Amino acid sequence: MLLLFLIWNTVTKKSEDQVQNDFYIITNQIRKMNKLVVVEQDFSSMQKTKVTSQLFGGMLPNVEKEIITFTKTNAQVSYDLNKMKLDVDSINKKLIIKELPTADIKIRPSVEIQSLDDSFFDRFEEKDFKKITQSAKDNAYKTVNQNRLRNEGRIQLLENLDHIFVLAKALNYTIEDETGTLDTSKL
Repeated sequence: MLLLFLIWNTVTKKSEDQVQNDFYIITNQIRKMNKLVVVEQDFSSMQKTKVTSQLFGGMLPNVEKEIITFTKTNAQVSYDLNKMKLDVDSINKKLIIKELPTADIKIRPSVEIQSLDDSFFDRFEEKDFKKITQSAKDNAYKTVNQNRLRNEGRIQLLENLDHIFVLAKALNYTIEDETGTLDTSKL
């Protein structure tokens, strides 16, 4: 009777430990990914700005000043996986995806002045520099195709989530998608 009790106790205890470990392994893998930068792109452009001014009411010939700026832009799509909502049903061995995080797009332009040509009578002022650098930054924002970047980021996010799904499958979990965005037939 004592032997039967010890065997029963060992079998049931191992089963509960395994369920706990499965849950921990899956949730820990997701926590490790935390905030995931999935796509990063760099762009650069040069912009030439010419300003023509009339001095002394047009009595003198027009004066031109010119500035060339170089803009480097870094664009990133990231997903905060802490915002991903999922349930791990360790009893029925199900990984239920309730909500995927939205894309966070960050565009960081930096503008450098490459060349500056102004005259003694008509100098660039601080407000001119601010206006020109802001114009270069605005052009950088327009250059980035955010829809394409978002789509590429979504594809990469799903590829990265496949690693979690492979782990879940290895632990004999079924994956249920309540978001309707994943193709569970491939999982």
